[in-house]
Amino acid sequence: MNHLWRLWRDEEGQDIAEYAVMLAVILVIVVGTVRLIGSNANNVFSNVASSIQ
Repeated sequence: MNHLWRLWRDEEGQDIAEYAVMLAVILVIVVGTVRLIGSNANNVFSNVASSIQ
């Protein structure tokens, strides 16, 4: 029981978990932004290419 209490009070693992959650949120935002910009940029380049031809 004492071992479980020490694990519960240990805050070192919480720091790692907080950084992991923060990294996951940042990655979701970056991937979403890149996908949004990527598809819009593809449409713009396609329109320009069609106009040139």
